[in-house]
Amino acid sequence: MADNNYYGVLGVSKDASQDEVKQAYRKLARKYHPDVSQEPDAEEKFKELNAAYEVLSDPQKRSMYDRFGTVKPGMGGFEGFHDPFDIFSEVFSNLGGFGFGSSGRSGPRRGRDIRSKLTITF
Repeated sequence: MADNNYYGVLGVSKDASQDEVKQAYRKLARKYHPDVSQEPDAEEKFKELNAAYEVLSDPQKRSMYDRFGTVKPGMGGFEGFHDPFDIFSEVFSNLGGFGFGSSGRSGPRRGRDIRSKLTITF
């Protein structure tokens, strides 16, 4: 599915409205749905349709796709960008070794509380 033209996959023009994109997707999804279609490559076509619709139905993703030809993270000023709240999931998942995680984790036994000062800038 490398280097797909999402507009071509859905059979719509680049200036198609959201409704036109949705209608084209629904028509083709019915045709290529793996549970219904008899075509040998129906599953692959259905995946391509879903990928195209996911991008073209979202105004922000569509805008990025129109500008850069892709919607991969790291494009268009998003380089190095990640969800700032991911740091909390990383911190809390790493606390398992200190007795704060799930009981199924192996690691040191719980001892005294550890206190640490952490400054986070956004």
